[in-house]
Amino acid sequence: MLKLKGKNAIVTGASSGIGTAIAKHLAEEGANVVVAARRKDKLDAIVNQINNGGKGKAVGVPTDVSNQEDVESMVKKAREVIGDIDIYVNNAGLVGNGVVREANVEEWDQMIDVNIKGVLYGIHAVLPGMIEKSAGHIVNISSVSGHEVTKKSTVYSATKFAVRAISSGLEKELARTGVRITNISPGMVETERNSERLPTDREPLQTDDIARAVVYAATQPSYVNVNEITVRPI
Repeated sequence: MLKLKGKNAIVTGASSGIGTAIAKHLAEEGANVVVAARRKDKLDAIVNQINNGGKGKAVGVPTDVSNQEDVESMVKKAREVIGDIDIYVNNAGLVGNGVVREANVEEWDQMIDVNIKGVLYGIHAVLPGMIEKSAGHIVNISSVSGHEVTKKSTVYSATKFAVRAISSGLEKELARTGVRITNISPGMVETERNSERLPTDREPLQTDDIARAVVYAATQPSYVNVNEITVRPI
């Protein structure tokens, strides 16, 4: 049985890695998915893969989540194409130089714009509609770096602590509205971007591991709000 049949979802940062896996897993459960990211060619390939699967349908919308107008336009188009949004996954994220002493202000700004503002822009765009129908689910992808700070992750960790704070605050703001909030914090995941930075002493997580956590939260009964999931390698 398709657990998300008839549901409509948006996944940001869906052109690769965790975002692609999340979109595919949601579609496998029958959801219609708008995949949003900056790389149109990558989005087109993912849309084709999902649509050829014959379950939920997919639509690609090129989007820069650090631009509020872009996000608002993407959500508007998503509603026009697939209908009201039931699930919004804030997955788009940027890992940059987080060392304060190295003063790479441009990278800091980029991380803040994508990792914090991008999350807030997406929530702002979908939340009124969810509150109006007393149903909806926002999933924010944070990081274990939002729980622990290393000497090289100060600024990046600050952005992911912020995502957890946003998730925690929203859970309280939206109590008894019917809108659910889930914060997911992955440990090190093997993707095309970080394959050279993976630890050698243990097996890294796969993107499907995080996608399954999203599906788990999204497929709980409507009265169950899974607030926090941390996924680490053994």
